[in-house]
Amino acid sequence: MDAEGPEAGLPPDREDVVAALLAHQRRFLSFLERRVGSRAVAEDLFQTAFARTLEKGGALHDGEGAVAWFYRLLRNALVDYHRRQSAEGRALEVEARDAQAAPEDVELKGVVCECLADLLPTLKPSYAELVRQVDLEGRAVPDVAREAGITANNAGVRLHRARLALKRSLERGCGACATHGCLDCSCKPRR
Repeated sequence: MDAEGPEAGLPPDREDVVAALLAHQRRFLSFLERRVGSRAVAEDLFQTAFARTLEKGGALHDGEGAVAWFYRLLRNALVDYHRRQSAEGRALEVEARDAQAAPEDVELKGVVCECLADLLPTLKPSYAELVRQVDLEGRAVPDVAREAGITANNAGVRLHRARLALKRSLERGCGACATHGCLDCSCKPRR
């Protein structure tokens, strides 16, 4: 590797470690990809582990020992990844059950702020679409995420941001009405 690579400026013992890890990069990625089923996720896990190694791997002195140590680090990263995935899946299942168990409240739909329909188009289009599908049509976040080609977690984050943006717009446009929940709204949005 040339002087501009990741080894530039490292102490000589660390250069050997970095060189050994980079020499095995394809094997590491293949190892990860087989276990997560996605090249992109495998690359993310590798990058994170490699950065952690550069930060904290100063005690490693020989290249082959570093490779064995790095495989242990990758295994730990895989355990953490699968735990996060499992927790996310459980959270989405709970939300889906809650959404299915919630009865349709026709009366509540009739009293929700009329300004919402006027303010929704002022949001970023992807945010407006999420709010429309999840909050107004009552669709499940995982279903909407799948159709949009994003993860359910990503859709949840976007939906949260969309709701915050919509809340700010409602507070600016409706004032006191929005502060008190926008029920039985009689205000007109400012244009």
